[in-house]
This record gives sequence, structure tokens and C-alpha cells, in this order.
Amino acid sequence: MAGLAASGSNPDVELLYDINGLAKDAPHWFDRVMEFVGEYGILLATVLLVLWCWLSVRRRGGEDAAPSVAALLWAPLAAGVAVLINVPIRGFVERPRPFVDHDGLEVLVSGKTDYSFVSDHATITMALAVGLFVANRKFGVAGILLALLEGFCRVYMGVHYPTDVLGGLALGTAVALLLSPLAMALLTPLTKAIERSPRAGWLIRSRKSSAYGGQGAVVPGARKDSGAEERDLAA
Repeated sequence: MAGLAASGSNPDVELLYDINGLAKDAPHWFDRVMEFVGEYGILLATVLLVLWCWLSVRRRGGEDAAPSVAALLWAPLAAGVAVLINVPIRGFVERPRPFVDHDGLEVLVSGKTDYSFVSDHATITMALAVGLFVANRKFGVAGILLALLEGFCRVYMGVHYPTDVLGGLALGTAVALLLSPLAMALLTPLTKAIERSPRAGWLIRSRKSSAYGGQGAVVPGARKDSGAEERDLAA
């Protein structure tokens, strides 16, 4: 298994050279930007996207607030579970980093001594994105695009094969989706209990959304009062 993608005629290796070759032609400053984005930036952006979605769910309120927050809680948990599952996978496959077996790569991050398959960064970002998608489609699509960009960056940086990235995207998706029903069954009662708590209920919905029944700026009871007046006039 250690010799996976060892041949230079392998399409996986050819695509590696094609994408990583862009780093050789790019300005030095752009490579530094890609290094930061691929190593830290996209992970941070995905976490911030989850927090943004949580704030949106709290502000909107409604009956689906507790299940939505449960799905958002599952997103980082899914990422953690996927990384744990990846530990034995890496030990079994034992694929060296691409720069170990292939010369001429532009490696933007040094010090990578662990195995290459599958990519932890791709796994984490996709698990977060799919968990986010379960909670909110629009935020989830944005998260998935970030995960795909993360995968591209890892190959661009010369630290992963394209199939390392595909494996990470698949692993993150599988864990987040397949375990989602169980996670939601366990987490939704918890978030509903928190929602009923006088002290911690703000974690699920804001005071404003609670006061207005999840209707935002619409004055609660306005239509009902209007209807009541009409009935009174008709009487």
C-alpha cells in the first residue's frame, strides 16, 4: 500500500505536477498567501461560517431552531470523529508525502513527516461543511465550496496527492451524513432542553426571537388583532 501512486505515469501524479506547477509560476507573495490559506485560513473561515450560521439560527428562532443548532453541534463533532477514523487509515495505507517520492515539486510547507493519505485538512473542512449543510442549505453550499478550495490548496502546496484530497472529502462526507441520524437523535433533545432553560435558552434562540415567536420584526398578534376587530365590527 505504501507504493500507492508511485508511478510518474499515474494520472494522480500527473495532476499533482500540473496543479503544483502553478506554484512555481506564481509570484512569491501569492505562494505565501496560498500557504496561509491552505494551512489555516480555510479551516478558520469554515469555523466562522458555522458560527455565523448559529447566530442566524438564533436570530430567526422558530420551531426548527433547536434541531438546527443540534446539526451545527454535530458539524465539529463529525470533523473530530472523521479525523479519528483517519488515524488507522493512514497507518494502514502508509503512503509517503508526494515530495518524498517525486522530485521537482514546489513544497510550500516544510516539516510534514506523517503519511499523506487521507488529507486531514480536506476531511475536517468537508465534515464541517456537510454538517453545516444539514443545518442550513445556503451556508452548507458555501462550506462545501470552501472544502473544495481547501483540497485544491493542499495539492497546490505540494503536500498531498489529488487522491489524498478526494479520500478526505469522501471520508468527511460519509461520517457527517451516515452518522447524522444518530447524532441528531442524541443532540436534538439536548438542544431542546437548553432552549427551555431560563439561563441557557439564549444559546438556541435570542430573546428577541423568543419574544416575537420567531417572526423577526413582525409585531406578534397583529393579524390576529386585526381579525378580532373585524369580527367585533361584524358583530
